[in-house]
Amino acid sequence: MSGPREIPHFINGQRVAGTSGRYGDVFDPNTGAVQARVALASAAEMGEAVAAAKAAQPAWGATNPQKRARVLFRFKELMEREIDDLAYLLATEHGKVVADARGDIQRGLEVIEFACGVPHLMKGEYTEGAGPGIDVYSMRQPLGVVAGITPFNFPAMIPMWMFGVAIACGNAFILKPSEKDPSVPLRLAELMQAAGLPDGILNVVHGDKEAVDAILHHPDIKAVSFVGSSDIAQYVYVTGAQNGKRVQAMGGAKNHAVILPDADLDQVARDLIGAAFGSAGERCMALPVAVPVGDKTADALIKKLLPEIEKLVPGASTDPDAAYGPVVSAAHRERVENYIQMGVDEGAELIVDGRGFTLQGYENGFFIGPSLFDRVRADMRSYQEEIFGPVLQIVRAKDLEEAARLPSEHPYGNGVAIFTRNGLAAREFASKVNVGMVGVNVPIPVPVAYHTFGGWKRSAFGDTNQHGMEGVRFFTKIKTVTQRWPTGEVTDQAFVIPTMG
Repeated sequence: MSGPREIPHFINGQRVAGTSGRYGDVFDPNTGAVQARVALASAAEMGEAVAAAKAAQPAWGATNPQKRARVLFRFKELMEREIDDLAYLLATEHGKVVADARGDIQRGLEVIEFACGVPHLMKGEYTEGAGPGIDVYSMRQPLGVVAGITPFNFPAMIPMWMFGVAIACGNAFILKPSEKDPSVPLRLAELMQAAGLPDGILNVVHGDKEAVDAILHHPDIKAVSFVGSSDIAQYVYVTGAQNGKRVQAMGGAKNHAVILPDADLDQVARDLIGAAFGSAGERCMALPVAVPVGDKTADALIKKLLPEIEKLVPGASTDPDAAYGPVVSAAHRERVENYIQMGVDEGAELIVDGRGFTLQGYENGFFIGPSLFDRVRADMRSYQEEIFGPVLQIVRAKDLEEAARLPSEHPYGNGVAIFTRNGLAAREFASKVNVGMVGVNVPIPVPVAYHTFGGWKRSAFGDTNQHGMEGVRFFTKIKTVTQRWPTGEVTDQAFVIPTMG
């Protein structure tokens, strides 16, 4: 009887079996069964991918940007043809429902669309007559070989956020996706190849910390983009910078929804249900904290939320009627349930307890029901830390000043939302809150692809955001030329470069 299928690397344009002898289990979160095993790369295998990328990059970097953009156009077309199959594959490895999986892919494709504009995006600047007969101009050039380390919760979107811009700018790319759901990233590389990308320009190398450290220490990798937990983001940023690399490292989040008394609570309740519990809360832009201003607002909000939460029934990721699917692993389910118990122990009021949920026919799946806490305090550890599960915490505030102070003083600073009909209050809040991305009556304020994504404080390490023009700047370097042409007769001597004697 054959064992689970094996998921290989993708190096220099072809699938390559792992040689380290180490593998990781890939589960079906719906059933709890091992459905595949993925090769975990050694430093030597990572080196093979980097060597292939280094050899291929100069020709790709010299390819005119229109031709590079055409590869991305074709890739987008191929992705759209396969999106249903890709969404199903993604759902059965991650656990998010198929509709969410399609959204995962679509948001990534929006950055691919943006990257198709690379002929315009890479234009430099020009000054005529900066001095007597002197012109000055700048050009953007690729860095060379760059890498991306991506998390389990968006196995399609975040890789495309990274490699779409990097490859459009003329770089070669090493992708180290999460070992928990590696099949879609592998398929993305194959579709880029089918779209006409030369061998070696996009390589997918699976692995754990050994592969991450190989990226961070390899001298030929010039930049690293990372998304994951804050502790690892800080490690990636520090280690990469110590090794002379450009690094952007996006970390965790604890996003807040501030609800003023004049807000439309029916809309707020609907938005919170989707933003807090959608995709089982496994999103860095989820809204796990609601901050109603005033006890009257809080009581009214809970009254609106409870019947909506009762309708939330987790289900198999392939069930079109499921509110959300299982979390990614048994270990993560245990982690979320431990945080729920922590909240109880700290004195928060657990109104809805999602622990112990089982689904008939999927009794071994990694399911958690929705949980709702009230009267959470800012000094509680369960509030300070990222839970990353289907748990909504309510922290009551007496006024807007106190409500704004909560996200501003929290260690994380990824996203925040305010719900109100008061334009002046919203404007002041958006201007002054100490958080990187703000939504006004928008529950998940992820910017569109031609703006940039990035938080503040422990939600991001590094100086540049992802995608948009920030992404172009991250994956390119500026060269500035100051030129003056000689006047009079041109002789061969005019082209002799003087040497120091």
